[in-house]
Amino acid sequence: MSLNFNQYAAEGNTFLKEYAKELCLSEDPDRAGRVLSSILHGLRSIISVEESLQLIAQLPMFLKAVYVNGWSIKTNKKRIKDVEGFIDLIRSFDGKTSLYDFESDEIAEDYIYSTFLVLRRYISSGELDDIRGELPKRLKGLIFEHIFV
Repeated sequence: MSLNFNQYAAEGNTFLKEYAKELCLSEDPDRAGRVLSSILHGLRSIISVEESLQLIAQLPMFLKAVYVNGWSIKTNKKRIKDVEGFIDLIRSFDGKTSLYDFESDEIAEDYIYSTFLVLRRYISSGELDDIRGELPKRLKGLIFEHIFV
């Protein structure tokens, strides 16, 4: 297998442009990238390592790289009970720019919805069901409410 890093970069840039448009951030793709990274890192910290591995097996290379960036499988799974806790978690991954990137809880929720709708292009319904099965009851609706419509 030949590694074509230019192709991965081109696919990643195309995805980011489309993702930014979905979030109404076409003028700020860097912000869209931080949002994507924070949401993916938040997700991976609340699901099991096994489920994460099954998820990334379905992702294209450029999204795998975002998902695993800085990941330590030895880190304990976070115990998030509700939407507010998940939003706080993704803000913690965003760091100093979180107040700008996730201006309000409503905007954060919209970004989460949009992110999972976009990721649906790559993730099978079965895998989404498996991930949903690992989420706390009060978080399931936020992330998957609009996906199965």
